[in-house]
Amino acid sequence: MRRHVRIPLPDGGGLAATVALPEGTAPVDGWPGVVVVHEIYGVEPDMLDVVDLFAEHGYAAVLPDLYSHGTRTGCLARAMHQLATGRPGRPAADIDATRRWLAGREDVDGGRLGVIGFCMGGGFALAYAASAPPGVRAASVNYGVVPRDQEALRSVCPVVASYGGRDQGFRSHGTRLREHMRALGIEHDVEIYPTAGHSFMTDGHHPTAKLALFPLRHGLVRPAADDAWQRTFAFFDEHVANHG
Repeated sequence: MRRHVRIPLPDGGGLAATVALPEGTAPVDGWPGVVVVHEIYGVEPDMLDVVDLFAEHGYAAVLPDLYSHGTRTGCLARAMHQLATGRPGRPAADIDATRRWLAGREDVDGGRLGVIGFCMGGGFALAYAASAPPGVRAASVNYGVVPRDQEALRSVCPVVASYGGRDQGFRSHGTRLREHMRALGIEHDVEIYPTAGHSFMTDGHHPTAKLALFPLRHGLVRPAADDAWQRTFAFFDEHVANHG
């Protein structure tokens, strides 16, 4: 069951978030956990569905609202600038505060954590994972930005990633990520689905985006989504849930 929480920030403020836990009593060592980083559209129903999906698979999942301090327009503009420049300062700090909050729960094993992001959040998740945060064992990057400099990812944990072959804006990032991971010798599973476009893994309803982002071929593609989710959970189960 989902519930709303407020995550404390170092500056004394708070970050709105949604958490979902598996049913039943937590194991003695605690559940594995995952931080979900939302798309550019913010905390929409399809992102909340992701939190539920992880809880159903036995993970304590938390979705921070990166737009919950300041105005939405201001937060979005700042986030996009930081993503474009490769310096996701405030989003990275918010994701880290969320990780610390999750790891600090008595019913969560802080040594078995993952991070997953979509679109804008995919780029933030990758950049955050590359900072080698404590306890983060795997990252899932879905149609997110990948830095050109492979050295920026030298310290990243194992990565599972999914991109759409019809996504003209981001498919090259999937190829780049695969090449970086191979060159760095980092365990990875990167798939580019020929029939899919942008945001193909979740059932979002963004009619304006479908018009404005035509080159991205925006929208759910069920066969590709089902396979991408199967790969994602298999990867997380191996590297996060079953991590010794």
